[in-house]
Amino acid sequence: MNKHHRYLVIIFLVLITIISFGHILNNDFINFDDNLYITENHQIKSGINVQTIKWAFTAVVASNWHPLTLLSHTLDWSLFGTWAGGHHLVSLLFHIGAVLFLFLFLSKTTKQLWPSAIVAALFAVHPLRVESVAWASERKDVLSMFFGMATLYAYTFYVEDKKISKYLLCFFLFVLALMSKPMMVTLPFVLLLIDYWPLQRWQKVPSPEPHKTQVVAQQQKNKKKKKRKSAEIHAEHAKKPIIVQNTKQLTIQLIKEKIPLFALSVISSLVTVWAQDKGRSIASLDILPFSDRLANALVSYAVYLGKTFWPVNLSIFYPHQLLSGWQILGAILLLAITTTGVLFFVRKAPFLITGWLWYLGTLVPVIGLVQVGNQAMADRYTYLPSVGILIMLVWGLLYLVPKEKKRKSVLTPLSVVAILVMMLLSWQYCRSWKNSVAIFSHALKTTRNNHLAHNNLGVAFDEAGKRQEAIYHYRAALEIHPEYDSALVNLGAALAAVGKSDEAVVFYRQAIRKNPMSAHAHINLGVALAAAGNKQEAIRHYYEAIKIDPNLAEAHYNLGNLFAAEGKNSEAESCYRQAVRTNPGHSKAYYNLAEVLLKSGKINEAIEHFEKSVELDPLSFKALNNLGVLLEKQARHDEAISYYQKAMQLEPENAGLHFNLGVALGNKGDLEKAVKHFEKALEINPKLTQARQALNMAKEMQKQN
Repeated sequence: MNKHHRYLVIIFLVLITIISFGHILNNDFINFDDNLYITENHQIKSGINVQTIKWAFTAVVASNWHPLTLLSHTLDWSLFGTWAGGHHLVSLLFHIGAVLFLFLFLSKTTKQLWPSAIVAALFAVHPLRVESVAWASERKDVLSMFFGMATLYAYTFYVEDKKISKYLLCFFLFVLALMSKPMMVTLPFVLLLIDYWPLQRWQKVPSPEPHKTQVVAQQQKNKKKKKRKSAEIHAEHAKKPIIVQNTKQLTIQLIKEKIPLFALSVISSLVTVWAQDKGRSIASLDILPFSDRLANALVSYAVYLGKTFWPVNLSIFYPHQLLSGWQILGAILLLAITTTGVLFFVRKAPFLITGWLWYLGTLVPVIGLVQVGNQAMADRYTYLPSVGILIMLVWGLLYLVPKEKKRKSVLTPLSVVAILVMMLLSWQYCRSWKNSVAIFSHALKTTRNNHLAHNNLGVAFDEAGKRQEAIYHYRAALEIHPEYDSALVNLGAALAAVGKSDEAVVFYRQAIRKNPMSAHAHINLGVALAAAGNKQEAIRHYYEAIKIDPNLAEAHYNLGNLFAAEGKNSEAESCYRQAVRTNPGHSKAYYNLAEVLLKSGKINEAIEHFEKSVELDPLSFKALNNLGVLLEKQARHDEAISYYQKAMQLEPENAGLHFNLGVALGNKGDLEKAVKHFEKALEINPKLTQARQALNMAKEMQKQN
């Protein structure tokens, strides 16, 4: 294999991937999971520290335990903050890394450069990859795939030289893959498949490394007749039947070799089930019967195949649809016929069985037999499984067209066209991921009865202040799915925002009836009840929300507001402290805590919390002004003046602020500036008697000086 050619392939793979996905650097975050993982996750925003690392290894986010993914997001936030393009760039780099490891793995094990390059190229730029790469929340996909492909590549070195250090490297990389996303639990199964082809470790013969001996002999023989490329030699060799001796013993040996890896898979699977059950993400059989799950799984296998070859009408979310008998029967026939054909050619074309079982097996964790979430299927689930289909496709074409001339005239242009088409489709689809409005509008165009797309599009309009558009989409979501609790809560909030509080309460109560464990429904209902004067029932719902999720800062904050309004400062202080403990980024909770502490005479602690509020929200006029007042009382004139001046940038026409600043300047001895601010305060509000008295006093002192 020419090393220069390999380097050129690597450069080619990097370039086509960047071209296909480069548009995502201009994209924003979206309102589906990005808030949970990034934009509203205070732990992620706190940066890399001991507390964050501890949290990453103990937290369950979006019903998953994936500490490496959480640390990756934390590092991204430290580097890029709110710039979504930086987060997308890192995801793209991990995807490129996975592509390169896939290419290196295939080229090393098959000794065939160009087929390996084609598989890697098609994998790299396929539109089904867009969801994994363009969606910031799916960092877990690209990160796990990066370490998964690195595991496969490292495994090839272990097979060559069975040193414990090389096995430990595989083990370590597999651990990293599982800590990124548990879908990689099927990787030991994939290793057994590649043992069969292309490594051919299942073949038992008397002499060491017979396959290599046969290949070398064949190459020498062919050199005497005419020159052939390694691709043709491999194709000819693949046609020869594989003689398997003592298969049972060899199978046991290969499986034993991977017991530590299978043990990791079992542990990861148990942790995943625990995490998903804790997050209440596993649907019960009452909601989705097993017969429906099985039917959806069979059809999904067929649909994923179809989208691999015809990647159009892709969507961020595919709702469950009523499947017809012919769809289920068609899927069964497709899978049965393909499996029969693969078994028929198991000896002549071993790559088919490897690719097909790779596809079937790696989809098992996400095929829906254990239903997690509301989706019927997801493009991102094809990330690892699609490699098996691409192996079948490319090596299958080589098998069908063994002659070099025909390959150059037929397969080369076919490959180029396929790669270019996939690049164009991916580039176009990346544009649909621009923001929440774009991606969910696209989903509504490409799917039917998509309640989630309507709901999240409504959220996007809500955040943009387009209440009527938001209400329209919330109602559309409920027409499709009348008991969709998220849409019920969101519609209630939108109605409350336009003054229809009574209607809002109706929808909140309906959401709670549908899902009593909806903490946000309890919080929103509490807010509406409190606004209507029903404070006791509001308190009850806040406590219910806290019972469901003790880490909901908003519930503690709202409860504190009610206690503070009733003069129960001790109870309010406790609630506010819990709010800032669960969400250290809650500036309003810090401010209200400072107010309560001030009422309790805890001035120094109040100053600390006002400062924290200003740190989190530099545009908080009240916090800046209050800080100035408290610091001035402690004769910390320079600090008080600094905060007053910052507040002045926000409200330059505030008479009270000019008076306060004038007092601080006067106490510091700067009478000239103090007079100017007193005069400005009276210009804004001539009835401000305190300012007039202070002005007269300052002028008198100027005369004395």
